[in-house]
Amino acid sequence: MASADGIMAEGVSVVTTTWNEKENIAELIFRVRSMLTDTPHEIIVVDDNSSDGTLDVAKEYADVAVGKVREGQTKGLLHGMELAKFPVIVTIDSDLENPPELIQNLISKLNSCDLVVGSRTMLPRLSEKCASKTLGRMVGVSDFYSNFRVYKKQTVASKLRGGETFGGELLVIAKKQGFKLGEVKYEAPPRRSKPRIGGSVRANLRIIVATWKCFFFYLF
Repeated sequence: MASADGIMAEGVSVVTTTWNEKENIAELIFRVRSMLTDTPHEIIVVDDNSSDGTLDVAKEYADVAVGKVREGQTKGLLHGMELAKFPVIVTIDSDLENPPELIQNLISKLNSCDLVVGSRTMLPRLSEKCASKTLGRMVGVSDFYSNFRVYKKQTVASKLRGGETFGGELLVIAKKQGFKLGEVKYEAPPRRSKPRIGGSVRANLRIIVATWKCFFFYLF
């Protein structure tokens, strides 16, 4: 197995999806670049049809910034990963709840794993806790819906069946293909008042639906 240092020397692609993140995207890009100063890298932003000018800001600061029809986070992440040119792919949320300063910690775990999840020590929603205690245990991580992840490029899915599963299907596919998953735990900052996924009731319902989809895909 190639070492994490060896793979990093070849380059790192950082992928994020955005929806009305004009206030955050430039800071995210600056912080990511500061962590990868000595590493060949690119930053890819896939915008989910924002109405606030996020894509214009992303085009100014990112290496690749593309817009698409609004299809959700999972398809946006996969689209960005398909554009990646380097063998290590980092996915990170654009709302600054995933600390870019931990990117190298996650990458270092590639010495023993094929895909590494940055797992929050406290999960904010009941639906996320339930998914992580069930599906998370099945795939080997404690935060099933964290999209703060590092992938070896060969672990990336070629296609999706479930539409929006908030990144869950990407873990299920990697596990079913025999790749080894690991994690790095971290204490996440407080969740913002208006998360992209919606308010509490709507968010929990959407995650429950995504979890049932992922169970089905895992079993079949």
